[in-house]
Amino acid sequence: MRRVRWSDLDAAAREALLRRPAQVVAADVTASVAGLIAEVRRDGDDALRALTRRFDGAEPDVFEVAPEAFEAAESELSSALTRAIDDAAARIRAFHAAGMTTPYALDTAPGVRCERILRPIRRVGLYVPAGSAPLPSTALMLGVPAALAGCPELVLCTPPRRDGSVDPAVLYAAARCGIRRVFALGGVQAIAAMAFGTDSVPKCDKLFGPGNGFVTEAKRQVSMLDGGAAIDMPAGPSEVLVIADRGANAAFVAADLLSQAEHGPDSQVLLVGDDAAVLDAVAAEIEQQLSALPRADVARAALAQSRVVEVESIDAAFDVSNAYAPEHLILALREPRRWLDRVESAGSIFLGDWAPEALGDYCSGTNHVLPTGGAARFTGGLSVASFQTAITVQQVDATGLAAIGPCAVELASAEGLDAHRNAVALRLEALA
Repeated sequence: MRRVRWSDLDAAAREALLRRPAQVVAADVTASVAGLIAEVRRDGDDALRALTRRFDGAEPDVFEVAPEAFEAAESELSSALTRAIDDAAARIRAFHAAGMTTPYALDTAPGVRCERILRPIRRVGLYVPAGSAPLPSTALMLGVPAALAGCPELVLCTPPRRDGSVDPAVLYAAARCGIRRVFALGGVQAIAAMAFGTDSVPKCDKLFGPGNGFVTEAKRQVSMLDGGAAIDMPAGPSEVLVIADRGANAAFVAADLLSQAEHGPDSQVLLVGDDAAVLDAVAAEIEQQLSALPRADVARAALAQSRVVEVESIDAAFDVSNAYAPEHLILALREPRRWLDRVESAGSIFLGDWAPEALGDYCSGTNHVLPTGGAARFTGGLSVASFQTAITVQQVDATGLAAIGPCAVELASAEGLDAHRNAVALRLEALA
């Protein structure tokens, strides 16, 4: 990990330092993704077969998982794993249920009732990555809030294994959320299939889920194409920023950085601190822990484009963090809650030494589908509301029209919109 002093950098150098690796290769990714999407739109299932063979080395006869595979999935898993999935699902459901948006209504004037009602999105497409490792936790993070929202149709895509099957843990987690339509499809082709539909895969109204740079770019592109689907957020390569003070446990901090670095070579981790000795200790711990990691090569690739930033104070560390707007922010501080108000932009925050980011990935209850690439500046993580639309309703009687109609007439006149004015004025005349 490259180490720098924040105070030594000018504005341009600071911006370059905080640049994501995915942003550097964006032009190449954009062109490649556009070609793959066009191929799926043109050739449908034939393109899905060709691309699945090319990228996943699998040739499934059909893409949709058979009903009996869901029953078989549980028998392939240990009781400890199924219990862990069940426990995590319960906590995720409890947290998301507690934060659900509620409809409301009020009289804004006598005879004028305004309401906000909620409706589930009809058909949603859920993407569960499995490029370097299957992620049953993501199936829970997507499926639980979708079920709580009441979405009638849930479609899940996840990359196939070499034999064309889907990982049983992902299937079990999907079943726990009531998902019964699962397709052995991954990557750009899965996003394109759910966005535009093929003979096998139904067209979805909105797409959800994280992925690598290609999947994230595919989501962005389909959301902008005519006839495409809406998307949840930019949820691309994983990232974490840790702010550590003098009392931070170097082994804990190193483990947290590596937990995100092992996601993929395009992941990025940042360590920001005001104590050189702690930063040195974390660097040493990273090397020691790397030697025991099966995915050490993946983590090293991510660490090569990660950063250690030395600052003059913890207060200055939050300037770095807010400029970066991390997906995950760990406050390895002695009084972490005291600093919470200094956080302006982050997807999810972890307070203190005993809150590793990995708990949020799996089972604390919060959602791990979070904004990446700096998108935490303007959006938050997934919630039940992400799977709903809000519709406003107005009910006005004669008394209400008489009360607020003149206001509308005056504003319409000021804007020069005579038809607007007449729509209200004619009714006022009828009342008179």
